Amino acid sequence: MSFPVLFIIGLSAGLLGGLLGIGGSIVIIPALTFLYGENQHLYQAAAILCNFFVSASAVIAHWKAETFDRAVLKWLTPLAMAGILAGVALSNCSFFAGSNSYLLARAFGAFLVYVVVYNLRRLYLSWFGKIPVVHGSAAASPAHSLLSAFCGAATGLAAGLLGIGAGTVATPMQQFFLRVPLRQAMSNSAATIVCIAWLGGLYKNLTLPQHGLEIADSPNIAVWVIPGSIVGGYIGGHLMHILPKNLVRGAFILVCILAAIKLLTVTPSG
Repeated sequence: MSFPVLFIIGLSAGLLGGLLGIGGSIVIIPALTFLYGENQHLYQAAAILCNFFVSASAVIAHWKAETFDRAVLKWLTPLAMAGILAGVALSNCSFFAGSNSYLLARAFGAFLVYVVVYNLRRLYLSWFGKIPVVHGSAAASPAHSLLSAFCGAATGLAAGLLGIGAGTVATPMQQFFLRVPLRQAMSNSAATIVCIAWLGGLYKNLTLPQHGLEIADSPNIAVWVIPGSIVGGYIGGHLMHILPKNLVRGAFILVCILAAIKLLTVTPSG
């Protein structure tokens, strides 16, 4: 694996991750799979580490824009931290071991199909002004807190199982269950990724020997991807607050379609 290629992957992941509030896995895992073949456990471990840096740089822009919903984050983040530990443990079970690791990639691709359909519907409704805008902070209640906790647990579980950024799950779930506006949901997602990625990345990397890999294999990839992801994440985080909302959603849909096609057609390595 060459430094220039990994840097470009990181730059692209950071730009899109910061712009869309989804972390970098949606770019990193399909790109590594396309270029170097299927090795899902290794790519997930590297991508989770990179997600921390992608989102950390983007969070700076979101903080300046004051788009966080603290009433949601109070429940979303701690449950996501517990969920990512459970998700990593599930990804290491015998069902996904050995040559079956490609099933993790296909599961990721299948979820992205749902994300595409959901966001196409949201895009259609927004064109006709049919989406009611309800801010999470204004809707705070015991039921709202419970739903925030549920979104957090589901987010962490998916992030740990599939090695994805929390935004791939957290953003649409906040929109659907909590009625949080797109930009605010993306900002919450970026903050959640910062809190859970280091934890999930550490756990996943420590378990790589279970899959015949060295613990150092993942950091050796991440160390070359991270510099580009930091630069891209900072730029993308600022662009999210400048570009039109529907343009951001359209870019999100396009990236999800391309990633889903790649991951749904991946074959076992060897």
